[in-house]
Amino acid sequence: MRSLLRSAQSAARAPTCIVCLPGAYHGAADLSSAGFDSCVRERALPIDLAFVDVDLRHLGDRRPLDWLKHEIVLPARAMGYRSIWMAGISLGGFIALDYAASNPGDLDGLCLLAPYLGNRMLTREIAAASGLAAWAGGDAADPDEERRIWRFIQAQHPLARRAVARPWYSPTLYLGYGREDRFSDAHRLMAEALPAAAVDVVPGGHDFGTWTVLWENFLDSRFA
Repeated sequence: MRSLLRSAQSAARAPTCIVCLPGAYHGAADLSSAGFDSCVRERALPIDLAFVDVDLRHLGDRRPLDWLKHEIVLPARAMGYRSIWMAGISLGGFIALDYAASNPGDLDGLCLLAPYLGNRMLTREIAAASGLAAWAGGDAADPDEERRIWRFIQAQHPLARRAVARPWYSPTLYLGYGREDRFSDAHRLMAEALPAAAVDVVPGGHDFGTWTVLWENFLDSRFA
């Protein structure tokens, strides 16, 4: 995995770092080409961005989580960043959720843009349980990463039936997706666990045009 740092100011470190994970078949350079860093500069926001390459080989592989922790997140804390967010698009959103579920206390927030949330068999199982709050969740010791992610999401739900209190370490969650996105059924299921203000739905599909609008909305609502 490779990373690319985009600093808000050349002379000083910003107080916030956002680690950005692109979707499958995209790389760190694609995020810059889509204007993710220019959106920050245009708003003069005190945010440094760390663009990280991911690919489909990282699905089901724990090594990227270890790499993110020891090569990106912990060094960022050591450099003095007061707030560290992880922003993930599609597959990058899946990895960001898995990181947060597996590394309590590491992150201050998650920005999830059209995240991939696992196979449709699992989301149909959750829907058939009358929604996320009522879903049994399965054994917490189950190593299946998709179920681990959904248990983490469910723990944010104020009405979750399972005896799982909202963890003290839960980062702030922000979910954005396009209304016509092919994964929107899963996104709506996730949205059940979040406050309305933490969910942004815009016209569009699973593409950079939609994700850029969502990114701008996220910056304006959380940091402007």
